[in-house]
Amino acid sequence: QLQMLASGGGSVQAGGSLRLSCHASGVANRPVCMGWLRQPPVKELEGVAALDHDGTPSYVDFAKGRFTISKDNAKNTLYLQMNSLKPEDTGMYYCAAEAPPFGGSWWDQYEYHYWGQGTQVTVSS
Repeated sequence: QLQMLASGGGSVQAGGSLRLSCHASGVANRPVCMGWLRQPPVKELEGVAALDHDGTPSYVDFAKGRFTISKDNAKNTLYLQMNSLKPEDTGMYYCAAEAPPFGGSWWDQYEYHYWGQGTQVTVSS
């Protein structure tokens, strides 16, 4: 069973940075697509970034140039480095993993089979 534990959220001022971490247990040697999604206040869950099973990153438009997704395979940990944060980045951030067969719609919450518990990010102006 794959389990995921997210951390690293917090409160920062606009322009600041945060690095989210997500430790995944039970993922070693398993091909998975891993991603970050977020839920802003009173909005639906939306995709942020993902790493394909071969390590190829993908980003939604608002994350391009500001966020970087990466993974340390030795530590089984997924990261999301977020720079130049804006108030509209405020929300609960979730890490998630998709087991094969892969659907290809990494931005879609229904693509994922395993979820972390979420970590809150608050950006003040």
